[in-house]
Amino acid sequence: MLRDVFPKLHKDDIKSQTMGMVGQDIVLSPQARLKIPYAIECKNVERLQFWKTTEQAKENIIDNQIPLIVVKRNGTEPWACMPLDHFMDLISKK
Repeated sequence: MLRDVFPKLHKDDIKSQTMGMVGQDIVLSPQARLKIPYAIECKNVERLQFWKTTEQAKENIIDNQIPLIVVKRNGTEPWACMPLDHFMDLISKK
C-alpha cells in the first residue's frame, strides 16, 4: 500500500522485514523516511497485546520517527494506531 501511495520511491526504499527479525517491520530507506516519518510495527493476530506492541514500536524508532502500529486479524480490515498528539496534529492541518 505504501508503494502505491509513493510510486516515485524505488522498490528498495520500502521493504518488509521477515517475521521474527529485530527492528521495524517496514524497513524504510533514508529517502522513504523523509516521506513516511513512522516506525511501523505490524501485527496480524487474533488478540493484540496493545501495550507491549506500543513499547516495541517505540523501541524501534530511528531519528524522530513516530511510532505507528498497523494491526489486523484474519478476515478484517487493517487499522492504524498512533499517538493521540500526532493524530491531533494531522487533523488540525486539514
